[in-house]
Amino acid sequence: MPLEIESSPRRTPAARASERARGVVVGLVNNMPDSALESTETQFTRLLETAAGSDPVKLRFFTLPEVARTPAAREHIATRGYWHVDELQSDPPDALIVTGMEASGRPLPEEPYWPRFVEVLEWADAHTASSICSCLAAHAAVLHFDGVQRQRLAQKLCGVFRHDILAAHPLTAGIGAPLRLPHSRWNDLPIVALRESGYTILSSSGATGADTFIRQRRSLFLCFQGHPEYENVTLLREYRRDVGRFLRGEQAAYPLQPRDYFSPAASAVLDEFRQRALRGPRPELLADFPTAAAALDLGNPWTDAAATIYGNWLALLAGAVRPDASAHRPLALTTAVH
Repeated sequence: MPLEIESSPRRTPAARASERARGVVVGLVNNMPDSALESTETQFTRLLETAAGSDPVKLRFFTLPEVARTPAAREHIATRGYWHVDELQSDPPDALIVTGMEASGRPLPEEPYWPRFVEVLEWADAHTASSICSCLAAHAAVLHFDGVQRQRLAQKLCGVFRHDILAAHPLTAGIGAPLRLPHSRWNDLPIVALRESGYTILSSSGATGADTFIRQRRSLFLCFQGHPEYENVTLLREYRRDVGRFLRGEQAAYPLQPRDYFSPAASAVLDEFRQRALRGPRPELLADFPTAAAALDLGNPWTDAAATIYGNWLALLAGAVRPDASAHRPLALTTAVH
């Protein structure tokens, strides 16, 4: 049965109970900027559909009203059938996936969306069996619940990285090491601080630190600093975006190519463009960016592992959801610190 997108929040309690008996309901709180709003929908929809297999899963889109949107994005949100966050209370999903968002450079608690974001985290802890926090959302959750401050990196961590994994854990079952996953971020959560705060590190590397980690509260929180949902061209699009920022004078340094991502031929073409841009940066040069050449031979070596992690998570959710009520059994795992 394919994944179903739910767009209507108006159902009777009897209808909700009937639908709950037919599968897990996941809410996706999409906080990504307008430029990535639709691609984020696509990425998570495809990942969840692959991870679910033949098991029924329903997906609802949410967004925080405090995240600034253009009129076009607001129209898309309305047309796509996004749910208002207030519907979390009246028609609760079984689990949430909370994406990151574009940071302004201010401390997270000073962001305009912070109070609402905290409300969502607290609601998820009290009312879901488990929730996933992605990238900046993971940083925000760890800060709110545990006071762990993220640290600014000297340069952007971007590329596809190999990680060691915690063997024999329910969420990593069926995944072989090394686990390759993409990362794209300017900040990091210190792995020592995470362990001291009670997190179990499921995957990590010397380059990325903590990749995937969990903590059992009232709900089980699964956090990613990386992006298992990314498609093969996502890092290319982000790299081109950062090149554009350099050409417009919005950032001082030309961005580094994502690590272990481009083929040698693509990397050479991109380096030629870099040399040209450094000789005379100007916004109109972006039209000559070699997107097609760079996209040649782009793989997606993390697809199977990403689907396995999410499939394991959905299977645990299915075992925790009660089909006859909105309450859940605690989704508790062995989370001794490793």
